[in-house]
Amino acid sequence: MTTEAVGRPDHDDRGGRTAFQGAPGAFSHEACIELRPWDEHVPFDTFEQAIAAVKSGDCDCALIPVENSTIGSVEPAATLVAEAGLPVVGDAWRPIRMALVAIEGTAIEQIRTVASHPIALRQCTRTLAEMGFEIVEAFDTAGAAREVAELGDRTRAAIAPIAAAEVYGLTVLRNDLQDSDDNRTRFVLLAREPG
Repeated sequence: MTTEAVGRPDHDDRGGRTAFQGAPGAFSHEACIELRPWDEHVPFDTFEQAIAAVKSGDCDCALIPVENSTIGSVEPAATLVAEAGLPVVGDAWRPIRMALVAIEGTAIEQIRTVASHPIALRQCTRTLAEMGFEIVEAFDTAGAAREVAELGDRTRAAIAPIAAAEVYGLTVLRNDLQDSDDNRTRFVLLAREPG
């Protein structure tokens, strides 16, 4: 499936808590909003923490990216999902569009460094090489955008979803930095109980 809701409990429409890795506005957060709109979406810094929240009962499920059409397996997430011992109760492929975001009033010519999650950076390798920026790895796409907003430095930008620019009050300098026009990521939904 592409962007349909996943894992909706037929017997319970009250919603629950879905864990995701990243800051608000991250690609995983966007996936949670679109695929499980009835849930509370709970951010975690790492994939390990998001999965552990399901195991502990703090969250009902976790939505984790495991495969990307451009780069293949999303690591370490795919390995952690395989080793978690939790049932996969749903999955969905979602389009991933990378945006170059910076503080309001920044011109693209001012940018010297670009930060993002290593997996996102790998999806833009060719485009970033052509642009000639210094690349900095960050824990998350939206986290990188949040840092750009907090620092207020016109020489810094982030590669993040457009939603992250909206959350942190940034401007989009360029859309679609991903190397592939058909860049998609497969997310799996983990839960403690099957179905």
